[in-house]
Amino acid sequence: MNRATALSEDSLPSVSIPAPQYDRRGVSTGIVHLGVGAFHRSHQAMFIDRLMAQGHALDWGICGVGVLPGDRRITDVLTAQDGLYTLVLKHPDGSVEPRVIGSITECLHAPADPEAAIERMAAPSTRIVSLTITEGGYNIDPVTGGFDEHNPAVLADLEGDAPPRTVFGLVVEALRRRRERDVPPFAVVSCDNLQGNGALARSAFTSFARRLEPALGDWVEQEVHFPSSMVDRITPVTTESDIAAVRDRFGVIDGWPVVCEPFEQWVLEDSFGAAGRPPLELAGVQLVDDVAPYELMKLRLLNASHQALCYLGYLHGYRYVHEAAQDPVFAEFLRTFMEREAKPTLEPVPGVDLDRYITTVVERFANPQVADTLARICADTSDRIPKFLLPVLREQRATGGAIELAALVVASWARYAEGVDEHGAAIEVVDPLRERLTAAASGHEANPAAFLEVREVFGDLADDERFRHAYVQSLRSLHERGAPATLVRVLGEATA
Repeated sequence: MNRATALSEDSLPSVSIPAPQYDRRGVSTGIVHLGVGAFHRSHQAMFIDRLMAQGHALDWGICGVGVLPGDRRITDVLTAQDGLYTLVLKHPDGSVEPRVIGSITECLHAPADPEAAIERMAAPSTRIVSLTITEGGYNIDPVTGGFDEHNPAVLADLEGDAPPRTVFGLVVEALRRRRERDVPPFAVVSCDNLQGNGALARSAFTSFARRLEPALGDWVEQEVHFPSSMVDRITPVTTESDIAAVRDRFGVIDGWPVVCEPFEQWVLEDSFGAAGRPPLELAGVQLVDDVAPYELMKLRLLNASHQALCYLGYLHGYRYVHEAAQDPVFAEFLRTFMEREAKPTLEPVPGVDLDRYITTVVERFANPQVADTLARICADTSDRIPKFLLPVLREQRATGGAIELAALVVASWARYAEGVDEHGAAIEVVDPLRERLTAAASGHEANPAAFLEVREVFGDLADDERFRHAYVQSLRSLHERGAPATLVRVLGEATA
């Protein structure tokens, strides 16, 4: 490719890869999405673009809103490209499928202009506000399970002396204006990896609204729909080599392309009320009455398995998910964990063969083309483990089921949190509770179960003797033998 073309609306006719054939000038905004990261662009925005390519949903264009100060760069890049970006599917055999996605019509940066973001959500044309704000973004107290009203950022928004900064302040202010203007509310769709994410979103936004104004809280609770969803597509962080590959291989200059695996799944509760929704079923979305079985399947098999793999793999010296998943010992550990400990906590999932799903998870992890980093999966563990892995532990403990493999995963997290791998290389621990966790992990010699006493993470699990014993045994083995030998020992004991 001798000459590359900078991606923009004007340059679309000269782009050599598949691109929107629909008239983007006729697309209007119907969705505001908060948290325009790589996953949203590989998933929800892709589904909407697919609908538009079929001639549907042209009034459901997406306004992407960055909610964090660090979102400024992606907002600027997408704005310069008229909302366009390249999505590259990477198949295990090395083949790729590039496509330009055109469903994002506008990008705003809420920290720079909160009023613009609020008014876009308050506009009658906006009928859905969707969210990918991470598992920790819902401000849920890990001990009480309720909305943390003492969070300083939340308190600042509740005082109302400045424009709102939190996602709660922005969304609730938009809802307040709609109520004041007699405009029906939009539906709020959480697309984050949380069990009952619709109910959690309802609780969080209603709690904030009620603190702001009791009558407003009642209105939000009664009138706003919060459908639950399960979303799935492995989407690693975009690298400089990804940007270079799009330029050199496809002749497209794209400041922030997205790469992902071919697999895609979106299971969505069909509960949008008067706000309505696009005909997503025409794009391959599963519209169901109850998302819960699908949510639990994904959280406890795929997401929990990501956690099962990442710390052990990183400690051993692997740096990519596929490297660990292609190791026969690690792959056997994943399968055994899912079959022996996670699967027994699940009810049947309509239309899904769980054994086949387990096989698919391992195959997806082993895809070398995706090049997903273990560091990405290891980050923010205190927001992930309590939602993905600890529910498996709790249910298995309650029924007398096996817990040894899950206990090993927790031990590997503690060993990882010490900040050095098995070869002496430093580990950068990225976590909102970093100082608390690293201090506890470093205290294992004086108290082998010190890490479990981080109560805001483990709660009463720290008092369970069977779990403590299995955890301490695995932690000791990780220090004395390393990850592979520990995996062999625990697997041997589990399957004896």
